[in-house]
Amino acid sequence: MRTIDLEALLIFRTVVSEGGVNRAAEKLHRVPSNVTTRIRQLEEYLGVRLFRRDGRSLSLTAEGRTLLNYATRLLRLADEAVDELRSGKPQGVFRLGSLESTAGSRLAPILSRFHEEHPGVVVELVTGTTGALLKAVRNFEIEAAFVSEPFTAPELEALPVFREELVLITPLATGPVRDAKDLGRLTMIAFTHGCSYRRRLDEWLGSENVTVERVLEFGSYQGMIACVAAGTGFAVVPQSVLGALQAADKVRQHKLPAHIAENRTHLVWRGEASLALEGLISMLRAESPEEMPADVH
Repeated sequence: MRTIDLEALLIFRTVVSEGGVNRAAEKLHRVPSNVTTRIRQLEEYLGVRLFRRDGRSLSLTAEGRTLLNYATRLLRLADEAVDELRSGKPQGVFRLGSLESTAGSRLAPILSRFHEEHPGVVVELVTGTTGALLKAVRNFEIEAAFVSEPFTAPELEALPVFREELVLITPLATGPVRDAKDLGRLTMIAFTHGCSYRRRLDEWLGSENVTVERVLEFGSYQGMIACVAAGTGFAVVPQSVLGALQAADKVRQHKLPAHIAENRTHLVWRGEASLALEGLISMLRAESPEEMPADVH
């Protein structure tokens, strides 16, 4: 056995569920010696004991319990793949990544329509920074993700889907911000490194030789905007987020240079798209969401 195949996992899971080799062999229409041999080969390949043998009874080792968890998931995925391919319709779990700003201001109407068109698909949404989402797509931890410019991922397919305008926000009491030098003594409020919007902000400040004295890192736009509104510092956010959170009147907005403000969000994926992903891509292309207002619900 050079690798773990689904048949070996099925035999292993059946031995566990039936409570022994003989009953598993009967259910699988095999002879007991064949089942015993397959389990032994699996243990030899993994280099661990999967069962404790006490007379005629078997119990799982800690390693066996770990394998059972993976076997259950892999066999379920295999069943979902068969169902999807036979039906010709998307089925099962679709793991999708998104920037928090995109999830909060853009995705609700899109995912609602997607669910109407593909009721057999369960969308699991994961949020993160562009850097984290790109890594997850590369590692096949998620199937696709909405990420923001700038990013470099030549091995991934990319479809531009939204236009965003980034704005600088400060407390209401702050005066006009004419250039980046006016921010030098203020606190920068941002996501952690890996956020493409923070990268744009860092590049703008760096081009003006501005070094901020302090940085506060947050994990949500609600927290960032609340902190700015409280007078703590400044941040860069998509204007669509201010509208979605009804926060435009709580902070002062300042225009950014065009090369910083103008931004696009892309859907990225790796390799051949599944039926579920093909459905999402077709819907996005047909509805041209780059032109959709962010507050459509």
